[in-house]
Amino acid sequence: MKKMLYPAIVLFTAAALLPVKSHAQNPLFDGKTLNGWKRLAGTADYKVEDGQIVGTTVLNSGNSFLVTEKEYGDFILELDAKIDSKLSNSGVQTRSHYDPAGNNGKGKVYGRQFEIDPSDRKWSGGIYDEGRRDWLYPLDLNAKAKDAFKVGEYNHIRIECIGNEMKTWVNGIPTADVVDTIDQKGFIALQVHAVSEEKQAGKKVYFKNFKLQTTNLKSKPFPKDIYVVNLQPNSITPAEQAAGWKVLYDGKTNIGWRSATQKTFPAKGWEYANGTMHVLPSAGQEESGGGDIVTDGNYSAFDLSFEFKLTPGANSGVKYFVTLSEVTKGSAIGLEYQVLDDKLHPDAKLGRDGDRTLASLYDLIRADKQPRFVHPIGAWNTGRIIVYPNNHVEHYLNGVKVLEYERGSKEYRDLVAISKYTIWKNFGEAPEGHLLLQDHGNEVFFRSIKVKNLK
Repeated sequence: MKKMLYPAIVLFTAAALLPVKSHAQNPLFDGKTLNGWKRLAGTADYKVEDGQIVGTTVLNSGNSFLVTEKEYGDFILELDAKIDSKLSNSGVQTRSHYDPAGNNGKGKVYGRQFEIDPSDRKWSGGIYDEGRRDWLYPLDLNAKAKDAFKVGEYNHIRIECIGNEMKTWVNGIPTADVVDTIDQKGFIALQVHAVSEEKQAGKKVYFKNFKLQTTNLKSKPFPKDIYVVNLQPNSITPAEQAAGWKVLYDGKTNIGWRSATQKTFPAKGWEYANGTMHVLPSAGQEESGGGDIVTDGNYSAFDLSFEFKLTPGANSGVKYFVTLSEVTKGSAIGLEYQVLDDKLHPDAKLGRDGDRTLASLYDLIRADKQPRFVHPIGAWNTGRIIVYPNNHVEHYLNGVKVLEYERGSKEYRDLVAISKYTIWKNFGEAPEGHLLLQDHGNEVFFRSIKVKNLK
């Protein structure tokens, strides 16, 4: 007599048809309730409508956050987000934290945020450090991605937090890349920004289609030409190295540098240990200590990034296209990214129209900078100089572009003609030159000096 197998087959088939629970995909939102979330800090309204989480601004509320009750370390988060008004602002917090005593007892959320910024500057997809360090990756650093986010439409967002790196995408377009030194885990949150004007109240931001992956993570490749904000001092990542970046100061030695007037590194006036290359204080005048130092190599088209820290009243500079051929009694001659305490050093009030202030092209073009993007004296600031092969030049301060010009253009030469540099023929137009750190007699620190040749 044959055995009856039908019940077993039916049970097997039924089991096969049951939904398989994925351990890799962890739903944050069930589409119906806010289970697993809680509101912190502000009083903005969050509710579920048609399978979406909808946040609505409330007049005179502080920044509000809908926060996951669980914390997450490494993950890849994808979701869709929409914001209706250019007057609004929002974001997605990653690995973030809460201080209930912050903001005078109202509570403060702090941590890295995927920025949703529909304003005219178009910084959506940039990375902001909410409640702590301000902007880490303004989208001036990746300007070609500024138009990726569309106001009034759903936008697909991808956020990777893997190890110490955070990468972002908007509608499939790579936007920002930050390598950080803090926050290995924390909560995820949806922000509704504070509003203080009646016309900003009642504005909505929408979130849906959440997909969170916490295992078997595989990072999507990033284009090599996108700048990386690397907050690990004196280091470059494998991706940066593959893109052509090299460190000019290793944090320990003076390898690659020498005096601007000698073949060796200055015997006094500079220290280069403990992670910083720094000028020791002397008489507060050019070349009054150890003198300027220059790179062994010459550079023509390049991308140069460096961090600097000023002491009160300090003056220094980073110069480029330094040929060492000009006859001068003071500092070596070259185009100069001004490094200065604008409030206390008198040089800030000299020159024309502020062209001797911090991040300016010294004595030629004033840096157009907002005070909020200038880190205080004693804190680290990041400078960046890009010289393209076509002689277009840009200066950045803390990720924000503050000036640009065309080296060798009529406009440039007209500025040179009314500057201190007019006595040197073809000033700043050499095909290549050294990079220089200036000794102006004040104590100034440098680190994370890295360069990439451009072709």
